[in-house]
Amino acid sequence: MTITLKTEGDIQLKGTIRVPGDKSISHRAVMLGAIAKGKTKVYGLLTGDDCLNTIECFRKMGVVIRRDEDYVEIDGTGFDGLQEPVEILDVGNSGTTIRLMLGILAGAPFHTCLIGDASIAKRPMDRVALPLRQMGAKIDGRADGSFAPISIRGGGLEGIDYVSPVASAQVKSAILLAGLHAEGVTTVIEPQSSRNHTERMLRAFGCQIEVDGLKTAIKGKQDLHGTTIHVPGDISSAAFFLAAGVIVPNSELKIQNVGINPTRTGIIDVLKEMGANIIEETASDEIEPAADITIKSSNLKGIEIGGDIIPRLIDEIPIIALAATQAEGKTIIKDAAELKVKETNRIDTVVQELTKMGAKIEPTDDGMIIYGGTKLRPALVDSHGDHRIGMMLAIASCLAEGETFIENSEAISISYPNFFQHLKELKS
Repeated sequence: MTITLKTEGDIQLKGTIRVPGDKSISHRAVMLGAIAKGKTKVYGLLTGDDCLNTIECFRKMGVVIRRDEDYVEIDGTGFDGLQEPVEILDVGNSGTTIRLMLGILAGAPFHTCLIGDASIAKRPMDRVALPLRQMGAKIDGRADGSFAPISIRGGGLEGIDYVSPVASAQVKSAILLAGLHAEGVTTVIEPQSSRNHTERMLRAFGCQIEVDGLKTAIKGKQDLHGTTIHVPGDISSAAFFLAAGVIVPNSELKIQNVGINPTRTGIIDVLKEMGANIIEETASDEIEPAADITIKSSNLKGIEIGGDIIPRLIDEIPIIALAATQAEGKTIIKDAAELKVKETNRIDTVVQELTKMGAKIEPTDDGMIIYGGTKLRPALVDSHGDHRIGMMLAIASCLAEGETFIENSEAISISYPNFFQHLKELKS
């Protein structure tokens, strides 16, 4: 689907919005609620395509999940209550679903086959399959289990000590979820800290888990118990309006109840370092901390972004690149080779699409160089089926007077179903 976004004269963005629930937390709440004993209620769950695919996968394994207007209720079967699915489990576009599901299914004594869309078929699964095989799971698929479709027969797992070559919350989470149903203790050591939503969520369901710096350990054969989860707004979705509020002149926005887990707030740190006017007010501090965030138009300066902060903002790099086109001077993004194995190769895609709009931007092996102070122009651009690229281009259209056409805009519904509605409201 192609959407046309028209910008006439000088626009400004004003108002208050509440972004959809955090996608990472929503996935984990459904997964742990399904394998816990008893009922779990999840308020604020993201009802985008990715999370709905996670729900459907567990329904195919016999878990009763009901969707109400305000919450999702899960009748947890306990891990031993999962049933061998008759059908293939389709994860759609969700890398989180397929990788974390492999971790859960590694401990299940039955056979499952998982597939996804064309994007999933290109994303590496061996980073999860290799450690799960070391634990005793039987995994096969294309290129010796490196790519989906992928099948798994689980059970009989033994805990391992695993040194991960990448800082990836999906890899860490898959191993920890397998370790939950393994004999002994399973540990994961990362090269840098990645998102810790799984660790926080496991504790909320009554699991004991130990974190010591970059090392996380879980003791096997623990039962989870149903609970109530309140999902804050997704900072990765909020990031697009955070950047918009900063780079669109004469704008002031307030985004309510945004998750500010310290492993996810790299976008705020980077925008502030660039000179952004951002104010945070605590909204809640339950399983996951949240805040109301106010953003005002600001004069940005180019900076260098790399090192330990990259895992804390890997999904926000496309919108950071756009913000950098409006900064004074040069911005260098490095140490972000992980962008190559997202829904698209986000290094090449960001460079390609922003160049169409007049940006001066160069790809590198592990990032990009953006030259600021650029006046953008309208163009025919393409999300390439990547929701974050699509939203970034929609924000870019606010800076390009005329009509911008975004092909494959339907991808945005994966994580932000009412994105265009919010954008229209803020423009009015």
